[in-house]
Amino acid sequence: PAELVLPAFIREGLTEPNPITSMPGVLQHTTETLKRAAAEAVELGVGGIMLFGIPAERDAAGSAGTDPNGVLNQAIADVRAEVGDDLVIMSDVCLDEFTDHGHCGVLDENGVVDNDTTLEIYGRMAVEQARAGAHVLGPSGMMDGQVAVIRQALDEAGFQDVSVIAYAAKYASAFYGPFREAVDSQLKGDRRTYQMDAANRREALLEVELDLEEGADMVMVKPAMSYLDILADVAAMSPVPVAAYQISGEYAMIEAAAANGWIDRRRAIEESVLGIKRAGANIILTYWAAELAAWLKESK
Repeated sequence: PAELVLPAFIREGLTEPNPITSMPGVLQHTTETLKRAAAEAVELGVGGIMLFGIPAERDAAGSAGTDPNGVLNQAIADVRAEVGDDLVIMSDVCLDEFTDHGHCGVLDENGVVDNDTTLEIYGRMAVEQARAGAHVLGPSGMMDGQVAVIRQALDEAGFQDVSVIAYAAKYASAFYGPFREAVDSQLKGDRRTYQMDAANRREALLEVELDLEEGADMVMVKPAMSYLDILADVAAMSPVPVAAYQISGEYAMIEAAAANGWIDRRRAIEESVLGIKRAGANIILTYWAAELAAWLKESK
């Protein structure tokens, strides 16, 4: 269970948790239900929680992401107050949930993501998340140089002990669809100009090497199930822990097939996560983290 991380969503303004229709069993949390989910994860021995925030208002610069009182920063503080250091609190350093255009960075006058302007915002986001109590920060935007900028910002602000888990090999995947419902994404189009091409295997190792040189404490492959070859490549060369994210579409496919009686749900879940582990992941982000942890406790 300690190798599992539970991704969790909190939506500003909710008074009751909101089910995500394309991800049966997954919720947009309120503050109280998120704290309960974190406490349950501790009880089950889950290693960490990865937090994503959905603001009530968005703008072109994703201002809610750098607001100390914004939904994500407040959620980090609430979870840290609830569980302390008993659970590794990870948070998403990216603008896609906070921008009114849904891209992972701010746009220039031509509507193209401005990498360097985005980096400056990422640095401020990272410091605010560390100040709120995050143990590990996850820059997921695939901006060039993001790890170095975040590491420098953290060190200069006195957060040398806050770690960075780099989304090092993140592919532009068709399997992100349900996640976009989960965060109420405003994206029109795609992110192929800054996420990786699904056909490109070689670039993954280059991206990992760059993030390691910039100071990444952990590296991640995303998605997991369709990219087990990439995961195995990265695991074979990485001197730091390797994570893999079993993403929303992978979750939704298994849940949908099981709901129709086409596959054995528990066996399919266990087999899918075992495949990720077998390919070399030291850390697995999965929406089944709590359920898997409970099953593992049962089997002892």
